Amino acid sequence: MNWAAKAAFESRSGANGQAVRMSSILDSPIIVFIVSLIAQWLAAYVGDFSGRGRPVRTDEREDLDIVEAAILTLLALIIGFSFSMAVTRYDQRKNYEEAEANAIGTEYVRADLLPTTDAASVRELLQRYLDQRIASYLSNEERGIGQANTEGAKLQAALWSAILPAADARPTPVTALVVTGMNDVLNSQSRTQAAWWNRIPVAAWSLMGLIAVSCNLLLGYGQRRKGALLLLVLPVIVSISFFLIADIDSPRGGIIRVLPHSLIALSHSIKAQ
Repeated sequence: MNWAAKAAFESRSGANGQAVRMSSILDSPIIVFIVSLIAQWLAAYVGDFSGRGRPVRTDEREDLDIVEAAILTLLALIIGFSFSMAVTRYDQRKNYEEAEANAIGTEYVRADLLPTTDAASVRELLQRYLDQRIASYLSNEERGIGQANTEGAKLQAALWSAILPAADARPTPVTALVVTGMNDVLNSQSRTQAAWWNRIPVAAWSLMGLIAVSCNLLLGYGQRRKGALLLLVLPVIVSISFFLIADIDSPRGGIIRVLPHSLIALSHSIKAQ
């Protein structure tokens, strides 16, 4: 029952973790876009307002241009680094979804190694568990996520309990394959959950936001009324970048999501048998 207890604990932790993250604006890319756009535009406006009527000497203008170029380069590097982090985590979630489908499919086949009664019970539980995992991937509401995690914990406990009698009665290498396969099923879910928790750190977001605000403040200060529309150019471009990063990084709140294609294909394959 150690694995069952571990699975139950991880699922309860997953429900709590999801509840915390769903309350964060980082799980809503459109809010990230709006907040970043407003913050940067206000910074540009404040900088522009602060610099009005103040003459700029030639040497000061040159120094200001150097600082602007440096801070814009730094902002571009930070955005590129964060985008790379988001894409890496997205690919990891996709790989773990495929690994989870492989683990469930392998264990479904290995159930033939158990006695007939136990094999039928394990297959039925695996089908239910597979449906639960698909529902967990597709759910984007806090209540639905919590229900899916609770049901998943119960099914994991039932799956582990279903193979224990056969493992105790026939401790052979063949039975060990079934136990190992079930171990892989439970581990794959844990790895998937860990990958979904692995997000871009808040500190990285804070640094990006701070640099973006500083850029707009400095550009607004040095603009000298060349056109009010120019104050919106950088905020819009950077906000779109933030939106894309937040969308890719958010497992449930964005448009770009990891869909359980492998799990769905496995479910169709099992039901077609």
